Amino acid sequence: MYSDLMSESASERLIEATRELLWERGYVGTSPKAIQQAAGAGQGSMYHHFAGKPDLALAAIRRTATEMRAAAERVLGGEGSAYARIEAYLLRERDVLRGCPVGRLTMDPDVIASDELRAPVDETLDWLRGRLAGIVQEGLDGGEFAAHLRPDEVASTVVATVQGGYVLARAAGSTAAFDTAVRGLLALLSPRRP
Repeated sequence: MYSDLMSESASERLIEATRELLWERGYVGTSPKAIQQAAGAGQGSMYHHFAGKPDLALAAIRRTATEMRAAAERVLGGEGSAYARIEAYLLRERDVLRGCPVGRLTMDPDVIASDELRAPVDETLDWLRGRLAGIVQEGLDGGEFAAHLRPDEVASTVVATVQGGYVLARAAGSTAAFDTAVRGLLALLSPRRP
């Protein structure tokens, strides 16, 4: 029983350490040694739980993707109008200068080159666009948004604004660029007035 608890905690520590390192350094910059040091786990423990770095990275990416979807759903699935839910998503608290832990993986050539590592990234971004498109459609059906808007285009614009806002903020070393992009998009989406 005690060894099972120790094994489980070592596995969890390895996944969490990998998640942080992937966000901070990317796949190439995340060495097995760095993971082991950050997790306080030995090489034997790492290879007992995972076949290697790609297997551990996949577990970490999947967990990050799952958490990102859950955080987005807490806001998007909330109460209020379509605009209010999209606004809440855009204005929710984020670590803007660190960027998106999923979106940043799209700039990692080793992740993009691997169908397996890229899959949770693609699935998460596809899910987000689909969820947002559904909310925009609700707003269109309720007469909240201008009839010429296309849900898939608006959803892609929301995701692109957030991801691009992260890039602009990181480049400037300030959240101002992110905030400006979000305010601009919200102004464009502002519900129709009777």
